[in-house]
Amino acid sequence: MLGEISVSTSVTVIGLGPMGRAMAGAYLDAGYRVTVWNRTASRADELVAAGAVRAATVEEALAANEVVLLSLTDYDAMYAVLESATAALEGRVLVNLSSDTPGRAREGAAWAAKHGAHHLTGGVQTPPSGIGSQEFDTFYSGPRDLFEQYEDVLKVITGTDYRGADPGLAALYYQLQMDLFWTTLTAWLHMLALADANGIRASEITPYAAGTLGGMGQFLDFYTPRIEAGRHSGDVERISMAVASLDHVVHTTRDSGVDPALPAAVLETFRRGAAEGFEEDSLTRLFEVFGRGAAA
Repeated sequence: MLGEISVSTSVTVIGLGPMGRAMAGAYLDAGYRVTVWNRTASRADELVAAGAVRAATVEEALAANEVVLLSLTDYDAMYAVLESATAALEGRVLVNLSSDTPGRAREGAAWAAKHGAHHLTGGVQTPPSGIGSQEFDTFYSGPRDLFEQYEDVLKVITGTDYRGADPGLAALYYQLQMDLFWTTLTAWLHMLALADANGIRASEITPYAAGTLGGMGQFLDFYTPRIEAGRHSGDVERISMAVASLDHVVHTTRDSGVDPALPAAVLETFRRGAAEGFEEDSLTRLFEVFGRGAAA
C-alpha cells in the first residue's frame, strides 16, 4: 500500500461523463467510499445522493484517496484538469481510463512520474452499460507490480487484461479494437441505408447482418496463421474476386441513390492490391499493402 488510506475501500473518480458516472456507481454498489469531482459539479448530484462525496476542488479529490480513476475525453483534458493541482499528485495512483494514442499515454505516464504519481493506462472495452460486469475487460499497462497491487480494486469496474509494462500498450490495444469496431459499425449503417433505399427495414436485415458478423470469427481463425506465416496464396479466394464482388456493391449502392463513398474507398484499396501485382493472391495480402503506408 502506498499510503495510509485503505485502497481496498476507497477511490476517487475524476470526470463524470456517462462512463465516469457508471464507474463511480459500480464502486458505490461494491461498498467503496467514493469521492467524485467534475468541472460541471451538477453531474455528481445523483452519485452524491447515492452516498458519494463531492470534492470541492481537484486538490481535494486527489487528496481523498490513493487510487484516482480518470475518465476524461483525452490526455489534453487530463492536463487541463490536473496541471493546477500537481502538488497533490505525490503518491497518487492515477488509473487513466481516458482514450488517446499510445504515444500520448507514454507522455502522460512520464508527466505523472515527474510529479510523484504512479500511472496505469487503461482501455475500457465496454460502453457504460457494461461497467460493473466481469463479462467485459479493460486493458491495462504500466508497472506490473502496481497493476497487481491494485487489481482487485480495478476488477470492480470490469475484468482486467494486463498487456505489459509499456504505458502505451493498453492504449494501443484499445485503439486496435476501435479500428475494427468503428469500421464495422459504419459498414452496418451503410448496409441499413442501402437496404432502406430498397424498401427493406433495419429489423428485417439486421438478423442477417448479425449472422454474417457471428461467422467472422471462423475467418479470423483461419487466416491468422496464414498471415503470420506470410502465406497469401489465392487458393480460397483472390483479390480479383474481391474487386469484382465489391464493384457490384458499389454499383448497387449508386443505383439505389445511396452514398457509395464507403464501399468505393474499400474497392480502391482492393484495386491497389491488384495494381501492385497481387491480383491472384488472397485478400490477406492487403495486410502487407497496408503496412507499407498510404498509396502515393
